[in-house]
Amino acid sequence: QVQLVESGGGLVQAGASLRLSCTASGRRLSRFSMAWFRQAPGQEREFVACMIWNGRSTYYADSVKGRFTISRDNAEKTVYLQMNSLKPEDTAVYYCAASKDPQELSDFGRSYDYWGQGTQVTVSS
Repeated sequence: QVQLVESGGGLVQAGASLRLSCTASGRRLSRFSMAWFRQAPGQEREFVACMIWNGRSTYYADSVKGRFTISRDNAEKTVYLQMNSLKPEDTAVYYCAASKDPQELSDFGRSYDYWGQGTQVTVSS
């Protein structure tokens, strides 16, 4: 089992950058593939990015490709989401998720077994 805690959210202006962190406790992070999802008010949860256990394969939603970067430091048990050129439509609660399949590379929420509580990102125009 693993517990996930997100941090790094906040209020920024359009065009700014933020880096989200997801810190894991429990089992070794290298046993899990990791992902970021987001949910805006009144909308369904949306896939953002994912990465397999060793970071060698990643997958991004088209809406964030070229602006967001997912990375991980297994030794530090932390996954990051670097968000650049933020837009108002990026406003959402961002969730970190972990899959027990270390090779999982999926944009489907049900592929993931553990979830954090989320961190709010608000981008003003």
